[in-house]
Amino acid sequence: MLDQVLEFFDIKADYDLNLMKPNQALVDISSDVLKGITTIIQQDFTPDYVVVQGDTTTAMAGALAAFYSKVQVIHIEAGLRSEDKYSPFPEEMNRVLIGRMTDLHFAPTENSKQNLIREGVHPASVFNVGNTVIDALLLGLSTIKKSESGTFSDYFNFLDKSKRLILVTGHRRENFGEPFENICYALKQIVDTHDDVEIVYPVHLNPNVQEPVQRILKDDPRIHLIEPLGYPYLIWLLDLCYLVITDSGGIQEEAPALGKPVLVMRDVTERQEGVEAGTAKLVGTNTQVIVQEATKLLNDQDHYHSMAKAVNPYGDGTTSQQVISELVLSYS
Repeated sequence: MLDQVLEFFDIKADYDLNLMKPNQALVDISSDVLKGITTIIQQDFTPDYVVVQGDTTTAMAGALAAFYSKVQVIHIEAGLRSEDKYSPFPEEMNRVLIGRMTDLHFAPTENSKQNLIREGVHPASVFNVGNTVIDALLLGLSTIKKSESGTFSDYFNFLDKSKRLILVTGHRRENFGEPFENICYALKQIVDTHDDVEIVYPVHLNPNVQEPVQRILKDDPRIHLIEPLGYPYLIWLLDLCYLVITDSGGIQEEAPALGKPVLVMRDVTERQEGVEAGTAKLVGTNTQVIVQEATKLLNDQDHYHSMAKAVNPYGDGTTSQQVISELVLSYS
């Protein structure tokens, strides 16, 4: 899943830990990353600083490896908090743990910055710079528009351009089981009650996602269950769609940058700024709530435009340059 992103942005990795194994547990990937990064830090490459981005288990283990090696940690996308250690799981605790090991914190919003300061982080080490996800999104779309025009429309030739498209992404561990079934029933009901709507759902490879999604949704002709998309194909689809229904994190920031309303299938979100700005709405995993809010966006144009035109609070595409400038000042 990562290789295609590196290829798209023409990034060549110097080290590959070959971490992916079928249906592996969190303890497996945590220990493998910790050992792999420690070996690189202590034997192959001796850095002054280690930069980790986001809230993944790999980011947490990478920060821990740096801490054990007494190397300073720089955290990009710092300070996000849901205040519920099990939602999202394990990302919320990954963020908290990374924050305790970090020397320089680059927060995406003022709320994130204040979260860290309330936790005792010195204000001078926290910078509000926006989120690099917006930089990547805008750079990616610019690259796509320079490519052959038919590449992406040919790939998605099964879409009916006369219908409004809903992009769905869902893979959160806390939604495994009955919550995923509820989500699937909601998607089916939305399509059944709106003849002018179709859904594209790139289905995560995890068996806990695949089983309920395939069982409940595979036979509906206007719900397209496809393999996970490469990054350029995902953002092309994001740019094309009418609205987004997701339990993902980053897409809560990407979609508003393109004027797409987001329904978030979680009870809490660490990206509360989007909810407060009106670009996103929490709908949980209750079937009727998801259907109700999607129907409102599909049927009420004023409501749709109020979400689509809300100001995106996650940055303007200059985050990377701001990070570089601060690093130069801090370590010069």
